[in-house]
Amino acid sequence: MNKSPRLARPNLFRTHISYLLALLVACASAASAQQKSISAEKRSAVEKVVSSFMSANSVPGIGVAVVLEGEPAWSAGFGMADLENFVPANSSTLFRLGSISKPITATAILQLWERGKLDLDAPVQNYCPAFPQKEWPITARELLGHLGGIRHYNSDGKGDIPEDSARHFAGVQESLQIFAGDPLVAKPGTKFNYSTYGYTLLGCVLEGAASQKFVDYVRDNVFRPAGMEETQPDDFFAVIQHRARWYHKDKSGVIRNAGVLDSSYKIPGGGLISSADDMARFEAAILADKLVQRATRDLMWTILKPTEGKPSRYALGWFVAEKFGLRTAGHTGGQQGTDTAFIIVPERRAGVVVLANMDNVNTNLLADEILKIVLDLKDKTP
Repeated sequence: MNKSPRLARPNLFRTHISYLLALLVACASAASAQQKSISAEKRSAVEKVVSSFMSANSVPGIGVAVVLEGEPAWSAGFGMADLENFVPANSSTLFRLGSISKPITATAILQLWERGKLDLDAPVQNYCPAFPQKEWPITARELLGHLGGIRHYNSDGKGDIPEDSARHFAGVQESLQIFAGDPLVAKPGTKFNYSTYGYTLLGCVLEGAASQKFVDYVRDNVFRPAGMEETQPDDFFAVIQHRARWYHKDKSGVIRNAGVLDSSYKIPGGGLISSADDMARFEAAILADKLVQRATRDLMWTILKPTEGKPSRYALGWFVAEKFGLRTAGHTGGQQGTDTAFIIVPERRAGVVVLANMDNVNTNLLADEILKIVLDLKDKTP
């Protein structure tokens, strides 16, 4: 009985030692990554800001990729994918994407629209009859821009941890039961209300328009054409090689395993896993008009305007903004054990990907810093 307090200290000590060693291997992991178009000076500067970010936020592992001249130019892994088993992160490590799954789903939806298989302005029941009629019709365009009036996670509208994060669902149609019976939080089109559940409904719309399961369609029409060989659903029960472990830092600063998350209820809006390399390939495919035509991409990156409430910076599945005097498109993501960000700068045919296996660390700030380095950008007021 008296041994337990003694054991607690060594376990905690090993956790901190593992993290220290994780930082020490960062440079080694980075040095083994591809080095095509980024200079040694810029590579060193990127490695420095990544290491500083990891140290400041106690992040165990990070994957980073840079796209230049429309092609993946450099990628690296930093720290540890798995602290307990001392597995280093690399550019092929699979991280939970969180909400940067949404631009992938949006791209698939816009493909179907481009091919004449989906009307963005038709009621969703045309494609997803399993979703009940509401007081007002809801369209795919509204869902893409978070204007559909669907609630986000908890029924009280508060909190970041969804009610069904530990329950397994067989597919997007089954997942509808979480929120399908709820009243809308606003009349569609009137107010921006960020909703991952809205993207679950979009997954059902996609399946009806494509006559194919969501996962199968996205694999065949987005992942394979873009060369994203490892990107897949975050199957809680499957044994998946190169998948990172997920971490959370408690209030006392101790690194712990993140809470249980079975993301089967939200695959289209936050349930995919991918690597820095694969997400760089996605950026390159978007820049090369490989997945959708240029006119379709322009539509996808056109910000929607709610008729009431505050304006948003959200287009069709993408945040569109001005950064450092340049127009950017991208997204961020966060859920148990992950924090992610990616940015595309179409004018410069460039992009950055940052994936971390710890939640609530704001990788968007790191992505901005990397973008400034690789494109020689200065802070500007839009």
